[in-house]
Amino acid sequence: MNSRSIRDSLPTHASAPAANDASPPATEVDLGDPRLYINRELSQLQFNIRVLDQALDERTPLLERLKFLLIFSRNMDEFFEIRVAGLKGQIALDHELIGADGTAPRRALAEISEIAHKQIERQYAMLNERILPELAARGIRIVRRTKWTHKQKLWVRRYFREEVAPLVTPIGLDPTHPFPLLVNKSLNFIVRLEGVDAFGRDSGLAIVPAPRVLPRLIRLPLEICEGGDNYVLLSSMLHAHAEELFPGMQVLGCYQFRLTRNADLTLDPEDVEDLALALRGELYSRRFGDAVRLEVADNCPRDLIDYLLKQFGLNESELYEVNGPVNLARLFRIASEAGYPQLQYPPFTPVLPKALKHTEDLFQVVGRQDVLLLHPYESFAPVVDLLRQAAKDPQVLAIKQTLYRTGANSEIVDALVDAARAGKEVTAVVELRARFDEESNLTLASRLQQAGAMVIYGVVGIKTHAKLMLIQRREGNQLVRYAHMGTGNYHTGNARLYTDYSLLTSDPALCDDVHRLFSQLTGMGKVLRMKKLLHAPFTLKKALLEMIGSETAHAAAGRPAQIILKVNALTEPKLIRALYKASIAGVQVDLIVRGVCCLRPGVEGVSQNIRVRSVIGRFLEHSRVYWFANDGEPKLYLASADLMERNLDRRVETAFPIDGKKLQQRVREVLQLYLDDTASALLMQPDGQYLALAPVQAPGAAACDVQSRLLEKICGVASLTS
Repeated sequence: MNSRSIRDSLPTHASAPAANDASPPATEVDLGDPRLYINRELSQLQFNIRVLDQALDERTPLLERLKFLLIFSRNMDEFFEIRVAGLKGQIALDHELIGADGTAPRRALAEISEIAHKQIERQYAMLNERILPELAARGIRIVRRTKWTHKQKLWVRRYFREEVAPLVTPIGLDPTHPFPLLVNKSLNFIVRLEGVDAFGRDSGLAIVPAPRVLPRLIRLPLEICEGGDNYVLLSSMLHAHAEELFPGMQVLGCYQFRLTRNADLTLDPEDVEDLALALRGELYSRRFGDAVRLEVADNCPRDLIDYLLKQFGLNESELYEVNGPVNLARLFRIASEAGYPQLQYPPFTPVLPKALKHTEDLFQVVGRQDVLLLHPYESFAPVVDLLRQAAKDPQVLAIKQTLYRTGANSEIVDALVDAARAGKEVTAVVELRARFDEESNLTLASRLQQAGAMVIYGVVGIKTHAKLMLIQRREGNQLVRYAHMGTGNYHTGNARLYTDYSLLTSDPALCDDVHRLFSQLTGMGKVLRMKKLLHAPFTLKKALLEMIGSETAHAAAGRPAQIILKVNALTEPKLIRALYKASIAGVQVDLIVRGVCCLRPGVEGVSQNIRVRSVIGRFLEHSRVYWFANDGEPKLYLASADLMERNLDRRVETAFPIDGKKLQQRVREVLQLYLDDTASALLMQPDGQYLALAPVQAPGAAACDVQSRLLEKICGVASLTS
């Protein structure tokens, strides 16, 4: 489907001509037409495919290519646990929700199944035919059962008997031993048996759950191998020694499988009196949600596959037969192994901006000027150090902070604990419902409470996703506020892997806005008016629509107009329609959208002035930036919010302005690098597919890779790849 065919298929209507205008009426496109929108789930699937494609990029070091292949597995797990499960739930409850694209859940599931089957088959082909042979050629091997030497067989047998067998609980299937309730994403085996056991049972089938405490990948000792790093899969050990689990019985076949379940949490705000208590109960049920996908080894006999499908209430489209381990994400151990620098990205050291070098008093620096940090190229340490300094400083009276994804034992939590124990007024707004971090957040909340901090769980029904820290300090006769605002989480590990912005400021108006937002979160009252901060669910979406509208008006008046938005996802229909109107008026719209994008770019007469690009590379592109030309007086906001309904309507989010021309120019130059990228950027087509850009460059010149350029410019690292 090309841009012209999409445009020609759209319905139009004629606008009435003016009374003194004899020209024929102009036709206008119906911007609500479903064909102008891409299905959210199918767009997310396209993002996962772009991640998988990185595993074939020869410019990327080999172990990093393996990581991309495994990240695809992890992403697909979550896709089935949340997105596919959600669609199935709508159908089961006869409550099908149709989005702006007009795709019904049943049709979406059919398309997802077709695409997912092809891509997962492709993934295993890439693993078996490309990645594993190339790793083996460099001395990193997963040794198959058929290739074990005599010494390796003896070692595996001893390991199995001493470390594995004592923990395994085989379950024979008969009327008194019904099919067990299996944990979400756990590794299991279905075993076909022959013979009669000690109690006279001869059902012929058993289930063997692999103990979750055991590693899925075991390194073989050097003395029984011929060099390199050699591993054995736990599944191979269980296959080889299955008969030892069933003494006196004959094992006719042993086949691995894995079940994916609905892992979304459902809490009714009206029924929740104690959020933490309710969440603990839901976390247990997540492990045993409704089945959504069955993965089995491709050598499993058809009758056993049919038996498993029936047990889990799944159909053929929800079956995935795979040529290899069913739990690929467990191979991350190999991908993270040290000792192979030539197969990994070169190391780098995040730097400190000049203003923070050779200073011990961060309050003094931030009191003089705003400090903008671009992670991971610039260090996250100043954010942690400011909090540590505040915890020890007798002049600091109070600290307030939001925590979304942090980790119970993080340096941030350590500093907050120290501050509370030192007698500071510490308030932490902990979002317990950060998906898949709920248990960690419950733990850190308890830890902070035990230290004497005031812990608030935000607002029931609305997640607190904003990244804010406020420090109140007595300086002479004044109470001075310092704030940190960010586009990413307070997670020091992620700050080395994600691209994000941090702003350290003492701007009175901005700090007062942060104080007001904390007051809204912890207390009760009407919406408080902000001076500079935009915040969801109250003012952010309205302000974005107004700024897009202003650019549209500038273009309609013949003035230069441009919008650049960098986000993780764009799904909000009202914003998409506003961007279409801007494009029709002549606004140049550049969207840097890493993941889901429901807007169709490049459609003649509608979005011909919109370009959408996705950048996937060494670092996860996570920063959110909103830039508007504004008739020569640019407006620039950094934000915690993606442009999605949930972020703008059902979350507490913030967008904070960058006002100084010097800092604005820094961010604008980085945005331009993304727009100039010809190495890692993919350009979205009108049909929703993504194509690599054809580099326009002088002969012999290197293609522009934004992450490489930033590493070189900021950190002095010559290249992303070795």
